Amino acid sequence: MLQMRQLSRVYQADMIETTALDAIDLDVAAGEFVAIMGPSGCGKSTLLNLIGMLDRPSGGSYLFDGQEVAGLGEAALAAVRKANLGFIFQSFNLIDELTVRENVELALLYHDVPASERRRRAEQVMDRVGIAHRARHRPSQLSGGQQQRVAVARALVAEPKLILADEPTGNLDTSHGEEVMRMLQSLNAQGATIVMVTHSPAHADYAGRVVNMLDGRILQQRRRAA
Repeated sequence: MLQMRQLSRVYQADMIETTALDAIDLDVAAGEFVAIMGPSGCGKSTLLNLIGMLDRPSGGSYLFDGQEVAGLGEAALAAVRKANLGFIFQSFNLIDELTVRENVELALLYHDVPASERRRRAEQVMDRVGIAHRARHRPSQLSGGQQQRVAVARALVAEPKLILADEPTGNLDTSHGEEVMRMLQSLNAQGATIVMVTHSPAHADYAGRVVNMLDGRILQQRRRAA
């Protein structure tokens, strides 16, 4: 699904040049669950932003589902992003004035999906992640783990080819963090392709493959034992 070759990202500010990514080569196959790890400043978030087409590479090639996207304009990138990607953020980014169902349905408003179909798909995905019984509640009435489940449902409802998770357990305690990781592992077992950035070795072990980064480069990759 993803093929990156010599992918680089260089930032310039006040005559200082900083290489955030240094000629990365990385492939992600459909159905994989890949965790990206490394210390702060190693380039893992930059890599996730490039994969998610929220930033542009300074050099190299990035094929998404066979299409070269490294040189696309912003409108074209936005179209590819909307059609193919779902995002899960550390801070949940839920709207407290809306119910759980309305928060999930919100992701479909940008896809011109009729109201009845939005409701059907929202209910289906809420049931899939175990939050359907909270459909009429507000985010403030939920635990942290439940809020992240809503965020996952919102990412899934548009049926994306790829889910990108940026420190999805970063604001959760140990128990709720493990709950979310088990859910992501279950979604992957059902066929979802997931790329996740995490600081936690324990949570990285839920993935099928762990990519370790340092100073903008990939140091090593390892697959979880079957």
